[in-house]
Amino acid sequence: MRDVLHIITGLNDGGAESALYRLCVSDTAHRHHVVSLMDEGRYGPLLRARGVSVDTMNMPRGGLTASGLLKLWRHLRGRKYDAVQTWMYHSDLIGGTIARVTGQPNINWGIHHSDLGQSGTGTRTVTVARLCAALSRTVPRHVICCARRSADVHAAFGYDRKRMVVIPNGYDLSVFRPDPIARQQVRGELAIDDTRCVVGFVARYDPLKDHANLLSALAQVAQSGRHAVCLLIGTDMDRANAALIAQLRELGLADSVILLGQRNDVPRLMNALDVHILSSSSEAFPNVLAEAMACGTPCISTDVGDAREIVGDSGWIVPPRDAAALGQAISAAIDLYQDAPDAWRARQAAARAHVEANFSIERMVSAYSSVWFGMPCSSRADKIS
Repeated sequence: MRDVLHIITGLNDGGAESALYRLCVSDTAHRHHVVSLMDEGRYGPLLRARGVSVDTMNMPRGGLTASGLLKLWRHLRGRKYDAVQTWMYHSDLIGGTIARVTGQPNINWGIHHSDLGQSGTGTRTVTVARLCAALSRTVPRHVICCARRSADVHAAFGYDRKRMVVIPNGYDLSVFRPDPIARQQVRGELAIDDTRCVVGFVARYDPLKDHANLLSALAQVAQSGRHAVCLLIGTDMDRANAALIAQLRELGLADSVILLGQRNDVPRLMNALDVHILSSSSEAFPNVLAEAMACGTPCISTDVGDAREIVGDSGWIVPPRDAAALGQAISAAIDLYQDAPDAWRARQAAARAHVEANFSIERMVSAYSSVWFGMPCSSRADKIS
Protein backbone atom coordinates (compact mmCIF):
# COMPACT_ATOMS: atom_id res chain seq x y z
CA MET A 1 0.00 0.00 0.00
CA ARG A 2 1.44 3.38 -1.00
CA ASP A 3 1.87 6.26 1.45
CA VAL A 4 0.61 9.74 0.56
CA LEU A 5 1.55 12.80 2.62
CA HIS A 6 -0.74 15.83 2.51
CA ILE A 7 0.62 19.21 3.61
CA ILE A 8 -2.00 21.90 4.18
CA THR A 9 -1.84 25.38 5.64
CA GLY A 10 -4.50 24.65 8.28
CA LEU A 11 -7.41 22.37 9.06
CA ASN A 12 -10.21 24.77 9.94
CA ASP A 13 -13.43 25.19 7.93
CA GLY A 14 -12.89 25.71 4.21
CA GLY A 15 -13.34 24.14 0.81
CA ALA A 16 -9.80 22.78 0.51
CA GLU A 17 -9.88 21.41 4.03
CA SER A 18 -13.16 19.58 3.50
CA ALA A 19 -11.96 18.21 0.15
CA LEU A 20 -8.80 16.89 1.83
CA TYR A 21 -10.90 15.21 4.51
CA ARG A 22 -13.20 13.56 1.97
CA LEU A 23 -10.28 12.35 -0.11
CA CYS A 24 -8.40 10.84 2.83
CA VAL A 25 -11.36 8.99 4.33
CA SER A 26 -12.73 7.79 0.98
CA ASP A 27 -9.48 6.53 -0.57
CA THR A 28 -8.87 3.12 0.99
CA ALA A 29 -6.26 2.10 -1.60
CA HIS A 30 -3.54 4.28 -0.01
CA ARG A 31 -2.33 5.24 3.46
CA HIS A 32 -2.84 8.94 4.05
CA HIS A 33 -0.86 11.17 6.42
CA VAL A 34 -1.65 14.85 7.02
CA VAL A 35 0.61 17.69 8.14
CA SER A 36 -0.94 21.05 9.09
CA LEU A 37 1.41 24.03 9.09
CA MET A 38 -0.81 25.52 11.82
CA ASP A 39 -2.88 23.60 14.37
CA GLU A 40 -5.29 20.71 13.98
CA GLY A 41 -8.34 22.97 13.60
CA ARG A 42 -11.69 21.33 13.01
CA TYR A 43 -10.62 18.50 10.73
CA GLY A 44 -7.61 17.18 12.67
CA PRO A 45 -9.68 15.25 15.23
CA LEU A 46 -12.09 14.09 12.52
CA LEU A 47 -9.21 12.70 10.45
CA ARG A 48 -7.67 10.94 13.45
CA ALA A 49 -11.03 9.39 14.25
CA ARG A 50 -10.97 7.84 10.75
CA GLY A 51 -7.47 6.43 11.20
CA VAL A 52 -5.52 9.16 9.37
CA SER A 53 -2.33 10.32 11.11
CA VAL A 54 -2.16 14.09 11.71
CA ASP A 55 0.89 16.17 12.69
CA THR A 56 0.86 19.90 13.39
CA MET A 57 3.71 22.38 12.94
CA ASN A 58 1.93 24.96 15.15
CA MET A 59 2.99 27.99 13.11
CA PRO A 60 0.84 31.14 13.37
CA ARG A 61 -1.62 32.09 10.66
CA GLY A 62 0.24 34.03 7.97
CA GLY A 63 3.61 33.57 9.67
CA LEU A 64 6.56 31.21 9.99
CA THR A 65 8.60 30.00 12.94
CA ALA A 66 12.07 28.44 12.94
CA SER A 67 10.81 25.61 15.15
CA GLY A 68 7.91 24.86 12.77
CA LEU A 69 10.13 24.83 9.69
CA LEU A 70 12.67 22.61 11.44
CA LYS A 71 9.95 20.20 12.54
CA LEU A 72 8.62 19.97 8.98
CA TRP A 73 12.12 19.45 7.57
CA ARG A 74 12.79 16.65 10.05
CA HIS A 75 9.44 15.05 9.26
CA LEU A 76 10.13 15.02 5.51
CA ARG A 77 13.77 14.00 5.89
CA GLY A 78 12.74 11.10 8.12
CA ARG A 79 10.92 9.06 5.48
CA LYS A 80 10.19 8.90 1.78
CA TYR A 81 6.55 9.11 0.73
CA ASP A 82 5.22 7.68 -2.50
CA ALA A 83 3.49 11.01 -3.14
CA VAL A 84 3.38 14.42 -1.46
CA GLN A 85 0.26 16.51 -2.06
CA THR A 86 0.21 20.14 -0.90
CA TRP A 87 -3.08 22.02 -0.81
CA MET A 88 -2.84 25.83 -0.78
CA TYR A 89 -0.36 28.62 -1.63
CA HIS A 90 1.59 28.66 1.64
CA SER A 91 1.79 24.88 1.87
CA ASP A 92 2.67 24.69 -1.84
CA LEU A 93 5.57 27.05 -1.27
CA ILE A 94 6.81 25.90 2.14
CA GLY A 95 5.85 22.24 2.03
CA GLY A 96 6.75 21.82 -1.62
CA THR A 97 10.14 23.45 -1.27
CA ILE A 98 11.13 21.52 1.85
CA ALA A 99 9.87 18.30 0.25
CA ARG A 100 12.10 18.99 -2.76
CA VAL A 101 15.15 19.82 -0.62
CA THR A 102 14.72 16.64 1.42
CA GLY A 103 14.54 14.51 -1.72
CA GLN A 104 10.86 13.62 -1.93
CA PRO A 105 10.43 12.37 -5.51
CA ASN A 106 6.75 12.92 -6.29
CA ILE A 107 5.52 16.39 -5.28
CA ASN A 108 2.13 17.70 -6.36
CA TRP A 109 0.71 21.14 -5.62
CA GLY A 110 -2.92 22.06 -5.08
CA ILE A 111 -4.75 25.29 -6.00
CA HIS A 112 -8.16 26.05 -4.49
CA HIS A 113 -8.55 29.73 -5.34
CA SER A 114 -9.67 31.40 -8.55
CA ASP A 115 -9.70 35.20 -8.35
CA LEU A 116 -6.02 35.73 -7.63
CA GLY A 117 -5.13 39.40 -7.42
CA GLN A 118 -8.74 40.54 -6.97
CA SER A 119 -9.86 42.73 -4.09
CA GLY A 120 -10.43 39.82 -1.72
CA THR A 121 -6.89 38.46 -1.97
CA GLY A 122 -4.33 39.84 0.47
CA THR A 123 -1.02 41.30 -0.70
CA ARG A 124 0.96 38.68 1.21
CA THR A 125 -0.99 35.86 -0.41
CA VAL A 126 -0.41 37.33 -3.87
CA THR A 127 3.32 37.53 -3.11
CA VAL A 128 3.39 33.87 -2.08
CA ALA A 129 1.52 32.96 -5.27
CA ARG A 130 4.07 34.85 -7.36
CA LEU A 131 6.87 32.85 -5.74
CA CYS A 132 4.93 29.66 -6.44
CA ALA A 133 4.50 30.67 -10.08
CA ALA A 134 8.28 31.10 -10.40
CA LEU A 135 8.91 27.69 -8.80
CA SER A 136 6.13 25.84 -10.61
CA ARG A 137 8.52 24.71 -13.35
CA THR A 138 10.93 23.03 -10.94
CA VAL A 139 9.24 21.95 -7.69
CA PRO A 140 5.94 20.16 -8.46
CA ARG A 141 5.39 17.23 -10.77
CA HIS A 142 1.79 18.37 -11.18
CA VAL A 143 -0.27 21.40 -10.20
CA ILE A 144 -3.80 20.18 -9.38
CA CYS A 145 -6.57 22.78 -9.64
CA CYS A 146 -10.06 22.17 -8.27
CA ALA A 147 -11.64 24.33 -10.98
CA ARG A 148 -10.96 25.09 -14.62
CA ARG A 149 -11.20 28.81 -13.90
CA SER A 150 -8.48 28.38 -11.27
CA ALA A 151 -6.23 26.75 -13.84
CA ASP A 152 -6.82 29.49 -16.40
CA VAL A 153 -6.25 32.29 -13.89
CA HIS A 154 -3.03 30.80 -12.53
CA ALA A 155 -1.65 29.94 -15.95
CA ALA A 156 -2.14 33.60 -16.89
CA PHE A 157 -0.44 34.53 -13.61
CA GLY A 158 2.69 32.63 -14.62
CA TYR A 159 2.22 29.06 -13.41
CA ASP A 160 3.51 26.34 -15.70
CA ARG A 161 0.48 25.43 -17.78
CA LYS A 162 2.02 22.13 -18.89
CA ARG A 163 1.98 20.81 -15.33
CA MET A 164 -1.64 21.75 -14.60
CA VAL A 165 -4.57 19.36 -14.35
CA VAL A 166 -8.13 19.96 -13.17
CA ILE A 167 -9.73 17.61 -10.65
CA PRO A 168 -13.18 18.81 -9.52
CA ASN A 169 -14.11 18.17 -5.92
CA GLY A 170 -16.13 15.04 -5.25
CA TYR A 171 -18.86 14.25 -2.73
CA ASP A 172 -20.18 11.23 -0.86
CA LEU A 173 -23.58 10.89 -2.48
CA SER A 174 -24.74 8.47 0.20
CA VAL A 175 -24.41 11.31 2.73
CA PHE A 176 -25.65 14.16 0.54
CA ARG A 177 -28.91 12.75 -0.82
CA PRO A 178 -32.60 13.61 -0.91
CA ASP A 179 -34.09 12.90 2.52
CA PRO A 180 -37.78 13.83 2.99
CA ILE A 181 -37.70 12.76 6.64
CA ALA A 182 -34.80 15.12 7.40
CA ARG A 183 -36.71 17.91 5.66
CA GLN A 184 -39.74 17.40 7.88
CA GLN A 185 -37.63 17.08 11.04
CA VAL A 186 -35.64 20.27 10.49
CA ARG A 187 -38.69 22.29 9.55
CA GLY A 188 -40.45 20.99 12.64
CA GLU A 189 -37.49 21.95 14.83
CA LEU A 190 -37.54 25.46 13.38
CA ALA A 191 -41.34 25.78 13.37
CA ILE A 192 -41.46 26.34 9.60
CA ASP A 193 -44.61 25.26 7.81
CA ASP A 194 -43.94 22.76 5.03
CA THR A 195 -45.73 24.98 2.51
CA ARG A 196 -43.32 27.88 3.03
CA CYS A 197 -40.53 28.40 0.51
CA VAL A 198 -37.22 28.16 2.38
CA VAL A 199 -33.99 29.51 0.93
CA GLY A 200 -30.58 29.47 2.54
CA PHE A 201 -26.84 29.86 2.33
CA VAL A 202 -24.27 27.60 4.01
CA ALA A 203 -21.12 29.71 4.43
CA ARG A 204 -19.01 31.29 7.13
CA TYR A 205 -19.28 35.04 7.69
CA ASP A 206 -16.62 36.39 5.35
CA PRO A 207 -16.46 39.39 2.98
CA LEU A 208 -15.95 37.12 -0.04
CA LYS A 209 -19.22 35.31 0.71
CA ASP A 210 -20.95 38.69 0.27
CA HIS A 211 -23.86 38.13 2.61
CA ALA A 212 -24.66 41.83 2.16
CA ASN A 213 -25.49 41.06 -1.48
CA LEU A 214 -27.83 38.25 -0.43
CA LEU A 215 -29.58 40.32 2.24
CA SER A 216 -30.12 43.23 -0.16
CA ALA A 217 -31.60 40.81 -2.68
CA LEU A 218 -33.90 39.30 -0.05
CA ALA A 219 -35.11 42.77 0.93
CA GLN A 220 -36.03 43.42 -2.70
CA VAL A 221 -37.87 40.09 -2.88
CA ALA A 222 -39.86 41.00 0.23
CA GLN A 223 -40.73 44.39 -1.25
CA SER A 224 -42.16 42.59 -4.30
CA GLY A 225 -44.68 40.87 -2.06
CA ARG A 226 -43.03 37.44 -2.13
CA HIS A 227 -42.21 35.83 1.18
CA ALA A 228 -39.58 33.24 1.98
CA VAL A 229 -37.81 32.05 5.10
CA CYS A 230 -34.01 32.24 4.87
CA LEU A 231 -31.63 30.02 6.84
CA LEU A 232 -28.04 31.27 7.25
CA ILE A 233 -25.66 28.55 8.39
CA GLY A 234 -21.94 28.78 9.13
CA THR A 235 -19.28 30.14 11.44
CA ASP A 236 -20.31 33.51 12.96
CA MET A 237 -23.75 33.33 11.38
CA ASP A 238 -25.43 33.77 14.76
CA ARG A 239 -26.89 36.42 17.02
CA ALA A 240 -23.48 37.20 18.51
CA ASN A 241 -22.58 38.83 15.18
CA ALA A 242 -23.57 42.43 15.91
CA ALA A 243 -22.86 43.69 12.39
CA LEU A 244 -25.07 41.01 10.85
CA ILE A 245 -27.91 41.66 13.32
CA ALA A 246 -27.76 45.39 12.58
CA GLN A 247 -27.98 44.75 8.84
CA LEU A 248 -30.98 42.42 9.25
CA ARG A 249 -32.81 45.06 11.28
CA GLU A 250 -31.94 47.83 8.85
CA LEU A 251 -33.35 45.84 5.92
CA GLY A 252 -36.43 44.66 7.79
CA LEU A 253 -35.37 41.01 7.62
CA ALA A 254 -35.08 40.22 11.31
CA ASP A 255 -38.27 38.13 11.31
CA SER A 256 -37.64 36.18 8.10
CA VAL A 257 -33.98 35.19 8.51
CA ILE A 258 -33.00 32.40 10.92
CA LEU A 259 -29.37 32.32 12.05
CA LEU A 260 -28.17 28.80 12.82
CA GLY A 261 -24.43 29.33 13.24
CA GLN A 262 -21.95 26.52 12.63
CA ARG A 263 -23.67 23.13 12.32
CA ASN A 264 -22.56 19.54 11.92
CA ASP A 265 -25.76 18.38 10.21
CA VAL A 266 -25.45 20.17 6.89
CA PRO A 267 -27.03 17.37 4.80
CA ARG A 268 -30.18 17.59 6.96
CA LEU A 269 -30.26 21.37 6.57
CA MET A 270 -29.72 21.17 2.81
CA ASN A 271 -32.82 18.95 2.61
CA ALA A 272 -34.86 21.51 4.55
CA LEU A 273 -34.11 24.13 1.89
CA ASP A 274 -36.08 24.57 -1.30
CA VAL A 275 -33.36 26.76 -2.85
CA HIS A 276 -29.71 27.17 -1.93
CA ILE A 277 -28.26 30.58 -2.76
CA LEU A 278 -24.56 31.34 -3.16
CA SER A 279 -23.99 35.11 -3.18
CA SER A 280 -20.18 35.12 -3.16
CA SER A 281 -18.01 37.65 -4.95
CA SER A 282 -15.20 35.10 -5.32
CA GLU A 283 -14.95 31.29 -5.27
CA ALA A 284 -12.97 28.56 -6.98
CA PHE A 285 -15.12 25.43 -6.77
CA PRO A 286 -17.94 26.16 -4.30
CA ASN A 287 -18.63 22.88 -2.52
CA VAL A 288 -21.98 23.98 -1.14
CA LEU A 289 -23.55 24.09 -4.59
CA ALA A 290 -22.78 20.46 -5.36
CA GLU A 291 -23.73 19.41 -1.82
CA ALA A 292 -27.10 21.12 -2.05
CA MET A 293 -27.77 19.76 -5.53
CA ALA A 294 -26.88 16.24 -4.39
CA CYS A 295 -29.74 16.64 -1.87
CA GLY A 296 -32.06 17.57 -4.73
CA THR A 297 -32.01 21.27 -3.86
CA PRO A 298 -31.80 23.61 -6.89
CA CYS A 299 -29.31 26.46 -6.61
CA ILE A 300 -28.99 30.12 -7.45
CA SER A 301 -25.37 31.25 -7.69
CA THR A 302 -23.29 34.20 -8.65
CA ASP A 303 -21.07 33.56 -11.66
CA VAL A 304 -17.86 32.86 -9.72
CA GLY A 305 -15.24 30.16 -10.17
CA ASP A 306 -16.75 27.02 -11.66
CA ALA A 307 -20.25 27.72 -10.31
CA ARG A 308 -21.75 27.79 -13.80
CA GLU A 309 -20.33 24.34 -14.56
CA ILE A 310 -21.57 22.95 -11.23
CA VAL A 311 -25.11 24.32 -11.50
CA GLY A 312 -25.56 23.35 -15.13
CA ASP A 313 -29.14 23.70 -16.39
CA SER A 314 -30.81 22.94 -13.06
CA GLY A 315 -30.56 26.41 -11.46
CA TRP A 316 -29.86 30.08 -12.00
CA ILE A 317 -26.59 32.00 -12.52
CA VAL A 318 -26.36 35.76 -11.92
CA PRO A 319 -23.51 38.29 -11.97
CA PRO A 320 -21.62 38.77 -8.69
CA ARG A 321 -22.22 41.93 -6.62
CA ASP A 322 -25.57 42.50 -8.37
CA ALA A 323 -28.33 42.42 -5.75
CA ALA A 324 -31.03 43.32 -8.29
CA ALA A 325 -30.18 40.35 -10.53
CA LEU A 326 -29.93 38.05 -7.52
CA GLY A 327 -33.29 39.25 -6.25
CA GLN A 328 -34.89 38.62 -9.64
CA ALA A 329 -33.53 35.06 -9.68
CA ILE A 330 -34.82 34.41 -6.15
CA SER A 331 -38.24 35.74 -7.16
CA ALA A 332 -38.26 33.52 -10.26
CA ALA A 333 -37.38 30.49 -8.15
CA ILE A 334 -40.10 31.23 -5.59
CA ASP A 335 -42.68 31.64 -8.36
CA LEU A 336 -41.67 28.37 -10.01
CA TYR A 337 -41.72 26.54 -6.67
CA GLN A 338 -45.20 27.82 -5.82
CA ASP A 339 -46.87 27.80 -9.25
CA ALA A 340 -45.34 24.87 -11.17
CA PRO A 341 -44.75 21.87 -8.89
CA ASP A 342 -44.06 19.47 -11.77
CA ALA A 343 -41.40 21.76 -13.25
CA TRP A 344 -39.93 22.20 -9.78
CA ARG A 345 -39.64 18.45 -9.22
CA ALA A 346 -37.92 18.18 -12.61
CA ARG A 347 -35.33 20.74 -11.49
CA GLN A 348 -34.76 18.83 -8.26
CA ALA A 349 -34.15 15.61 -10.18
CA ALA A 350 -31.87 17.37 -12.68
CA ALA A 351 -29.77 18.85 -9.86
CA ARG A 352 -29.15 15.46 -8.29
CA ALA A 353 -28.48 13.77 -11.63
CA HIS A 354 -25.92 16.42 -12.63
CA VAL A 355 -23.90 15.87 -9.45
CA GLU A 356 -24.12 12.08 -9.77
CA ALA A 357 -22.75 12.25 -13.30
CA ASN A 358 -19.91 14.70 -12.65
CA PHE A 359 -18.94 15.14 -9.00
CA SER A 360 -18.96 11.83 -7.13
CA ILE A 361 -16.25 11.12 -4.57
CA GLU A 362 -15.30 8.01 -6.55
CA ARG A 363 -14.38 10.15 -9.57
CA MET A 364 -12.30 12.46 -7.39
CA VAL A 365 -10.40 9.62 -5.68
CA SER A 366 -9.68 7.92 -9.01
CA ALA A 367 -8.45 11.18 -10.57
CA TYR A 368 -6.04 11.98 -7.72
CA SER A 369 -4.64 8.44 -7.78
CA SER A 370 -4.13 8.70 -11.53
CA VAL A 371 -2.25 11.99 -11.17
CA TRP A 372 -0.07 10.76 -8.30
CA PHE A 373 0.86 7.43 -9.80
CA GLY A 374 -0.08 7.61 -13.48
CA MET A 375 1.50 9.14 -16.52
CA PRO A 376 3.13 12.62 -16.51
CA CYS A 377 0.77 15.56 -16.82
CA SER A 378 2.13 16.55 -20.25
CA SER A 379 0.85 13.21 -21.61
CA ARG A 380 -2.53 13.23 -19.88
CA ALA A 381 -5.84 13.80 -21.64
CA ASP A 382 -7.10 16.07 -18.83
CA LYS A 383 -4.11 18.42 -18.80
CA ILE A 384 -4.68 22.14 -19.34
CA SER A 385 -3.88 23.33 -22.84
